[in-house]
Amino acid sequence: MQQLSSVKLSATIYLLGLALLSVATLTIAADYPTKMIRIIVPFPPGGPVDITARALSPKLIESLGQKILIDNRGGAGGIVGSEIVAKSPADGHTLLLCTTGNAINVSLVPNLPYDIRKDFSPITIAVIITSILVTHPTLPVKSVKDLIKLAMSRPNSLTYASSGNGAPTHLAAELFNTMAGVKMLHIPYKGAAPAVVDLLSGHVQLSFISAPGVMPHVANNRLRVIAVTNSKRSMLLPDIPTISESGLAGYESEGWHGFFTPIGTPKVTIDRLNREINLILKDAKVRAQLIAGGAEPVGLSPEEFASKLNLEIEKWAKVVKSTNMKVD
Repeated sequence: MQQLSSVKLSATIYLLGLALLSVATLTIAADYPTKMIRIIVPFPPGGPVDITARALSPKLIESLGQKILIDNRGGAGGIVGSEIVAKSPADGHTLLLCTTGNAINVSLVPNLPYDIRKDFSPITIAVIITSILVTHPTLPVKSVKDLIKLAMSRPNSLTYASSGNGAPTHLAAELFNTMAGVKMLHIPYKGAAPAVVDLLSGHVQLSFISAPGVMPHVANNRLRVIAVTNSKRSMLLPDIPTISESGLAGYESEGWHGFFTPIGTPKVTIDRLNREINLILKDAKVRAQLIAGGAEPVGLSPEEFASKLNLEIEKWAKVVKSTNMKVD
């Protein structure tokens, strides 16, 4: 009987300890934020992700009442900056703003120093990036069906530019090849800028690329837009059809910028960040600024973001495996 009482007492003490710990955690989370927030952008300054972070940060400073540091930690396709966040305290004061590339890296990069699904908690997708299929005007195609027909008649003859092996622009083209049953020749570049230069000169014939960087060339007829690669028509190009509705049903390749926090961050903190960021994405001035840059404001729940992330990881893993794709 005495032994049973001791067991009950130990259990009571254990449960009391858990309760006190939960209260302490909630108290800390309720006071959030208590210091400057660092948003790590795992790419150099001036790029699309950096622009998204700086477009949102002024309003986020207002709503959270703390200073925000945009910390650019480029390197290894976003891996360097992501690893820093994975090893940061799980208190909501260090955030990661990353891209579709993080979902691709899961299957493309061996021995990643973190697990995107186990070491991070999703907060929200801030924006979807408008990407397009563009061709040099000398290529005799004006639609997706035209391109598929020409590529079938000339296997490994048509050339497409990407911003590098394993980059989202590369994966988008290989997804097209796989779904359409065609073979186009990949010409990788070290970044989007040199790829666009050779596309304009006609050294390569087409590309699946972010719209903002090439729209001036489309406007002066130096490039031709065939279709939007996203799942839906773009606010930026409402009259341009998607690849899916143009003859390749189910095709979707869209870039996104999403916020993460280290795993273990209190749910109340994640919910607060989700609420504040999603409200900012509804602000008229912020929306106009983002849309002008080719980024469409989104705003998902953490659960919706987690679901999309899993689907993205699975989709790109199939493309990487089927093409035996390797990084440089």
